[in-house]
Amino acid sequence: MAVSATSLCSFSSLCIGTPRPSLLTPPPHIPTILTITTPKRLHPSLSIARLTLTTTKANPSDIDTTFFDNLNPEEDVVFDPPAPPEGFVPPPSFDEDPPEPEDEIAAAYEELYGPAYSGVSVLGNDIHVMDSKVKKATGFGSKVKKEKVRDGFEERVVQVRRVTKVVKGGKQLHFRAIVVVGDKQGQVGVGVGKAKEVIGAVQKSATNARRNIITVPMTKYLTFPHRSEGDYGAAKVMLRPASPGTGVIAGGAVRIVLEMAGVENALGKQLGSKNALNNARATVVAVQKMRQFSDVARERGIPMEELWK
Repeated sequence: MAVSATSLCSFSSLCIGTPRPSLLTPPPHIPTILTITTPKRLHPSLSIARLTLTTTKANPSDIDTTFFDNLNPEEDVVFDPPAPPEGFVPPPSFDEDPPEPEDEIAAAYEELYGPAYSGVSVLGNDIHVMDSKVKKATGFGSKVKKEKVRDGFEERVVQVRRVTKVVKGGKQLHFRAIVVVGDKQGQVGVGVGKAKEVIGAVQKSATNARRNIITVPMTKYLTFPHRSEGDYGAAKVMLRPASPGTGVIAGGAVRIVLEMAGVENALGKQLGSKNALNNARATVVAVQKMRQFSDVARERGIPMEELWK
């Protein structure tokens, strides 16, 4: 019984009849010491902890309150700033100065933040003019029109055909377009695209052709350096160089590809299939087999004059 009474008195804050203080926020004038002792574990799942709470009262004589002895909370405090030194001249107000000209303000801004924006982009386009064009194109009641890409390539439609796809509900009608793009300076490409409308099919095929640009080797007489043949599927194309003034003697898709590439004197013939897409791609294959004389001499490590010896 004595042992149990002693253990209960050790927890003075937990005894019956004593106000229970908060462990998280103790009174400011009573320092609290919290000690937790954990003995050895008896079992991996069991542990015993002993909590000891000790409270000590602070001495009132240790707190300095002399600052509040002569302070009257009901008294009005008068602001008494220090006197300015001798010879002090107050600065003028910014409202009293004359207004600065715009040139000085612009020069000050350029000194701080760099030169002002002139309204011209890096590519040389006037931003204000471009904004007005965008507003006109996207204003109320205006239709959005896609401008043609101005990259130096010309487009020519070789063929537009209707194609159908048989599905469970019936047939779906689409259009397939074959377009050849070129700059008439040795760059040419063939593309194909499908869409539900003719305009969309042509735009898709033109984009596809720009992704398949090749370089056509030509001499100073704007003809081929040598003969070449190419085939694609069942189509076979034969290309021959021609003397100046001959012109492009070819037909169908072969003629369109050579004209868009810039060839002015050449002979071409379609052998086999008459399919426009396969003949255009066969022409591209034949052109890719050609090489310039300078490239052949560089690979052999000899001057061009010795190629014909």
